Amino acid sequence: MSIPMSIPVITLLTIVLCAGILISGLLAVTLDNMLSAVISAGLASLFASVVYVVLAAPDVAMTEASIGSGLTTMIFLYAIRKTQGGD
Repeated sequence: MSIPMSIPVITLLTIVLCAGILISGLLAVTLDNMLSAVISAGLASLFASVVYVVLAAPDVAMTEASIGSGLTTMIFLYAIRKTQGGD
């Protein structure tokens, strides 16, 4: 008789979130539309901040969410608008 192996929920959640980071990162690199690529990169950063929360690093998660996902994405969007003649 074998003992069934079960994966803890935290481990499963971490694996799913890391898969989201990989998929978002690959989309950011392969998308032709610049706006979609920037949003996908911001989403990868947002997934990373959630992983930090799950792994009990809330200070790193707050920094990643505010700077990596928020500020950097806004700066990229502003730069895209200015270089494509959005005014």
